[in-house]
Amino acid sequence: MRFNYHTRYRDSFALLRHTDERVLYGLLLLALCVLPWVVTPFLLGELAYVFILCIASLGLMLLTGFTGQVSLGHAAFVAIGAYAHAWCLSKGLPLPLSLLLAAVLTGTTGLLVGIPAIRVSGLYLAMVTMAFAIIVEQLIGHWNSVTGGFTGLAVADPRVFGFDLGKPRAFYYLCLALLVAVLLGLLNLLRSAIGRAMVGVRDSEAAAYALGIHVQGVKAGAFALSAGVTGLAGALLAHHLKYLTPDGFTLILSLELVLMVVIGGLGSLRGALLGAVLISLLPTAISRLKPWLPESVAKQFGLEIFIFGLVLALFVLFEPTGLNGRWLKARALLESFPLYRRDTFKRNKRYMKSERYR
Repeated sequence: MRFNYHTRYRDSFALLRHTDERVLYGLLLLALCVLPWVVTPFLLGELAYVFILCIASLGLMLLTGFTGQVSLGHAAFVAIGAYAHAWCLSKGLPLPLSLLLAAVLTGTTGLLVGIPAIRVSGLYLAMVTMAFAIIVEQLIGHWNSVTGGFTGLAVADPRVFGFDLGKPRAFYYLCLALLVAVLLGLLNLLRSAIGRAMVGVRDSEAAAYALGIHVQGVKAGAFALSAGVTGLAGALLAHHLKYLTPDGFTLILSLELVLMVVIGGLGSLRGALLGAVLISLLPTAISRLKPWLPESVAKQFGLEIFIFGLVLALFVLFEPTGLNGRWLKARALLESFPLYRRDTFKRNKRYMKSERYR
């Protein structure tokens, strides 16, 4: 049985406090590194796509889960990162510099969008970001000289010092390395004063104002950083797709990203990863199950969207804390066994909270 008491000052700052956690996460990373040598190239491509969506989900989680700003327009940031990266590669820029420029450009766009957007919140903010996504989608479709319009834009193969990273195994390792780098960066950011300020703004803007936190600056900075991370995911997605068209960055992609952070568990980076894995693998699972379904059901238009909505509704009703909450309950059961009680995680009544800003 484990008691999470802090006996040293540095305990609250440690990423992994216990030896078993270090061992388990080390074994997971080792398994991911060995996996490309035992699976097929097709499965490697699918796993690389999962890693890309994990990065995009981490970007949206930073904004929605930790700062409390709802966005339905992150597909636009994915598109900006993808097209910016493809354009930079077409001009002969090296891969690392092109990835960096795509992330910086997307982050700058997120800052320009966030400065006026943070004047509203809740449903109105979601409507503003959704309108931005629709504008970007139309702009990409009609800016033929840069994006190729609806005809599309080919993406050059990723190369570093003459090595081709476009092959399935090399691209898998590239996506894995960037995912680990983004995850470690966000973990350290959220443990800093900036991360604590984001959480404070999410929990209570009035209290954040009283503590001297620059609420508007925190919101705008969260928009910029979230867009930059999402743009990096878009740059990797460009190599996965190999050919970019506006149809790949519609509002459906934004809704899938929102599903990832909500189903995974708001306010948790682990939840962002778990939600991305579930949502990215769900279409494949649905396609495998279609032959077993009645023909009248399998041929219905919008079956995947219906299942996505059903999964979201079930999580909201029966597990509001998402996959991360379920993971924490399972871990608590193992750690406190046999002293575990059913009432440990009993859901209490929730009441609406109102705040006075003036």
